[in-house]
Amino acid sequence: MTASGQSDLRKARSAPPLGLAPEALERLMPMHLVVGADGTIEQAGRTMTRLRAGLAGQNLFEAFDLRRPAGACSVSDLVAGEGRLRLGFREFPRTAFKATAVPLPEGGGALVNLSFGISIVDAVRQYDLSAGDFAETDLAIEMLYLVEAKHAVMSDSERLTAQIYGAQQAAEEKAATDALTGLRNRRAFDSALQALVAGGRPFAVFQMDLDHFKAVNDTHGHAAGDDVLLRVAAILSGQIRTGDIAARLGGDEFCLLLPGTVDPGRLSALGETLIARIEEPIMAGGVTCHVSASIGVAVSRGTDADPASLLSRADAALYASKHAGRGRCTFAEEEG
Repeated sequence: MTASGQSDLRKARSAPPLGLAPEALERLMPMHLVVGADGTIEQAGRTMTRLRAGLAGQNLFEAFDLRRPAGACSVSDLVAGEGRLRLGFREFPRTAFKATAVPLPEGGGALVNLSFGISIVDAVRQYDLSAGDFAETDLAIEMLYLVEAKHAVMSDSERLTAQIYGAQQAAEEKAATDALTGLRNRRAFDSALQALVAGGRPFAVFQMDLDHFKAVNDTHGHAAGDDVLLRVAAILSGQIRTGDIAARLGGDEFCLLLPGTVDPGRLSALGETLIARIEEPIMAGGVTCHVSASIGVAVSRGTDADPASLLSRADAALYASKHAGRGRCTFAEEEG
């Protein structure tokens, strides 16, 4: 731009449009542009300058992509009709605006007042705008407050929902867990058994009682007995796979559910391992305790429709182990 042109531009900027003082224009329209007859942006409001530094001195049609009115290429095109505009920055970020253009009394230029329209929320976040960047009467302020309020309410709601869900999950977990050992309880075991039977999958049930456990309680007290139960629970948990279920049904009675495992060799090896581990001396309450385990095993090939019958067969096999001398694993006869 020539020195003469720069002087003319300074003069144009020094003459406030519509006779308004610059402070008044900034307060009323912080997103305004004063455009000369040749399309040069002679003045930009403080918010527009914040969005894109150096707008003053650029050509409006080079800085912005005019989308409405279509084909607009002159200032007279901008103010034609109702002067409603749709435009956006040509360079990234290509923020979109809606605007109104009105002709200035002298010089053939235009005063263009812009707003973000429905993209205001994204613009506020992108440019970190605040209430001070908008006119005091701009409904955008109220919209921002509503958005902030909604965001706060949604955040509180999501947090409360997460807390409720977490509390519900914790309550359900507690309701399904044996308080002493952390294994599944009878309620959870019965539910899992019902699901396996209904699903028609083959599986095995281990029914197990501790041998000589009453003597531990009678001789060393219930605290020592609890330590023994905790040790047995740890042994069971350490021997089963992911997807298997170990449960304490009460007292010294334990059960295992082993989905997909029906091979007699594998089941027998597991039973022998459990008995051998449980027969190892257990330190409980400062004393050494000795217990063993009797196990009854019942196998479902996926056709058993009665969980009670399956448990009854496992229980009968358990008592067969006890009658045969304890510390052993006995298989129930499969139903024909």
